Amino acid sequence: MNTIILEAPGVLALRNDAEPERIKTGEALVRVRTIGVCGTDLHAFRGRQPFFSYPRILGHELGVEVEEVESNDRGIARGDRCAVEPYLNCGVCVACRKGKTNCCVNLKTLGVHVDGGMREWIVLPIDKLHKSVSLSLDQLALIETLGIGAHAVDRACLEPGENILTVGAGPIGLAVAQFALEAGARVIVVDVNADRLSFCRRSLGISDLILADASTDPLEAVRALTDGDLPTAVFDATGNAASMMKSFEYVSHGGRLVLVGLIQGEITFSDPFFHRREISILATRNSTSRDFTRIISLVESGRIDTNPWITHRARLEDVPSIFEDWLDPRSKVVKAMIET
Repeated sequence: MNTIILEAPGVLALRNDAEPERIKTGEALVRVRTIGVCGTDLHAFRGRQPFFSYPRILGHELGVEVEEVESNDRGIARGDRCAVEPYLNCGVCVACRKGKTNCCVNLKTLGVHVDGGMREWIVLPIDKLHKSVSLSLDQLALIETLGIGAHAVDRACLEPGENILTVGAGPIGLAVAQFALEAGARVIVVDVNADRLSFCRRSLGISDLILADASTDPLEAVRALTDGDLPTAVFDATGNAASMMKSFEYVSHGGRLVLVGLIQGEITFSDPFFHRREISILATRNSTSRDFTRIISLVESGRIDTNPWITHRARLEDVPSIFEDWLDPRSKVVKAMIET
């Protein structure tokens, strides 16, 4: 079967692997149909992804079709189209026992800690498959990305009508903005890329947009949009240390900061500033089965529209030659989708 492997930073290769062996109890053999390209994949290609080792088969945003599965209590059957929850948790650690499977002590994420789905076939645990009878394979591949945003918003416990700020309008920032709107918040977005902000306006209907360029002081712009109060919740989805440290300044007194992006390294902040405002800092990691179920229902009902997200496509065998182009801001990629 065709498989794409990231052999080292900047080195993607197409190889012909043997098809998976027979499934074991609790597993399903699935045909990978669509693969969303995530920031995680791009960071790994650049050599900047934490918790990562090479060589690795990338791919954790998957739309799949079930080929072989035994009888199960999930109702998963041959021919079902599914989204894949790519977080393989142990089920017994302190986090799993509390239902926080997304931050399992022994977590293995497809395409990061273990080989992922950038191949034609993969064997997966049945309980990590989430089927839909109506969603397309493209939509199913996007459920995981949406889950990151949904979980981040849940961490902040938003209330209807509150001012929130999303820093970064990449796919994860867009997902955060999407679910903040769903929670009834007023959303402000800041980014350095005018095209991304235009996408926010077109696809999500957000009008409070701030371009962080040389002519604009983003902090003063945010202050003006909130009548001087500043946002009560700020989500930094940049994965950029300087931005993450700057985001403390955007948080209102008594507000909270959710660090959605991840970096290799440390961030610092002024302790007096942090205490004076009594800022709550929240990390957010991955999502849960409950998030997947909820998001699929929202997309099925039309409450969440994923159609504008996919801006670029490629066949699996063409990925090694085209992947680096997607890192160029001039390509204007929002979400690239790979078809097998």
